[in-house]
Amino acid sequence: MPKQTFILNGRTVTVDVNDDVRVLWVLRDLLGVTGPKYGCGINVCKACTSHVNGLAFNPCSVRVGDLKPNDRVTTIEGLADTAPGELHPMQRAWLEQDVSQCGYCQPGQIMAAVALVKRLRREGRELRDSDLDQIRNICRCGTYFRIREAIEQGARAMR
Repeated sequence: MPKQTFILNGRTVTVDVNDDVRVLWVLRDLLGVTGPKYGCGINVCKACTSHVNGLAFNPCSVRVGDLKPNDRVTTIEGLADTAPGELHPMQRAWLEQDVSQCGYCQPGQIMAAVALVKRLRREGRELRDSDLDQIRNICRCGTYFRIREAIEQGARAMR
């Protein structure tokens, strides 16, 4: 079987798996990283949203063979290490806004929100209410109002 190497949450990992296996299964089944959730497996629900090289991606729709050895995959488990403090500012905002109900979508929601804020900052602007509509992650519990408030709070704290 071919070896696949990439950087996961700051450390290099190598797994023996075929090129066509989706990154989500590698993370969850081979590496024991369960923050990215399986929701639909077809890039619709976005429960698995993580980052590759700082950009949001959905591991359910990416083949592990498409990752390069220097690609940096960050999951919710590694997000806190990307910012000062014990938690990432977006994670803190999630707790302070009491967003979670069932919590299933929350890792993907947080990862999508962080990627959006970082992209907007690279473009030279701050988050606007209309930007929140770009986050297409599905929440089974319907806590979208609190999700939006937490994203706005987290964005203000991400300096």
